[in-house]
Amino acid sequence: MTTTPTGSTAPTALPRRALLATGTGLAAAGLLAAAPAATAAARHGRTTARLRHLEHQHHAVIGAFAHNLATGAQVRHRAHTRFPILSVFKTLAAAAVLRDLDHHGETLSRRIRYTRRDLVDNSPITSQHLADGMTVADLCDAALRYSDNTAGNLLLRQLGGPTAITRFCRSLGDPTTRLDRWETDLNSAEPWRRTDTTTPYAIAHCYGTLLTGRALDRRDRARLTDWLLHSTTSGERFRAGLPKDWTVADKTGSAGRYGAANDVGIAWAPDGAPVVLAVLTRKPGLPSAPYDNPLIAETAKVLASAVG
Repeated sequence: MTTTPTGSTAPTALPRRALLATGTGLAAAGLLAAAPAATAAARHGRTTARLRHLEHQHHAVIGAFAHNLATGAQVRHRAHTRFPILSVFKTLAAAAVLRDLDHHGETLSRRIRYTRRDLVDNSPITSQHLADGMTVADLCDAALRYSDNTAGNLLLRQLGGPTAITRFCRSLGDPTTRLDRWETDLNSAEPWRRTDTTTPYAIAHCYGTLLTGRALDRRDRARLTDWLLHSTTSGERFRAGLPKDWTVADKTGSAGRYGAANDVGIAWAPDGAPVVLAVLTRKPGLPSAPYDNPLIAETAKVLASAVG
């Protein structure tokens, strides 16, 4: 060991052979570290190619985001592109009721009266209860399990209108999602429209925060999850494309124009790993195109194989 003129200890000089060996080791370590990244990049490239093939095959645009919360694996495809939010807003409405209005069960048990003038298309549950009304809890159930549009509007009314959903999303850390209109106007789905829109990444963030984070207390999180677990509208979408042994809690959305259709939620693999999934689709050049269930199912299958 050598000493500097001031008495401090200087680093011991390494022989040239040791320096060369150290350099080789560092290079090898770098290659080993780069290998998983290269593998992940290649896998993501294959997934993107499969999604683009589906877009070409179905004459559609797909927005997708998937995140395995256990492994960190992700897929992003047009994840920051705006799409119509459609009925996936109803989960946000129910969650806002749970978090902001129902502190001791008093709101969920409140009975809401409405008239025939309040009914809009696709209201299979509320249309049966004109005489007796429905509790707020039953409205949440109808909106999430059956995508009942009148139930969605009645929840919005409790919250103060559509823009309450925008404010709720901001409180979750989502700067993008917005709701501006009521059912069924919000489903017009024009490609140029920014109102009533979200992105795959933004809506996945909201659902993930609500269903796996701390935005809701444990009881409310369990209640929201239970409503979504019993969805009756996802049988030809996520539940057709994901592995049969996965458990799915999700919400769909559909429009009768531009092929606009969504499915968003959480799926649990058999090992318990939660996977956040958002698939938003549309066919911008086809105003009269119906929604495409097989497209969403096939997209979900691709995402599951990539991150599951």
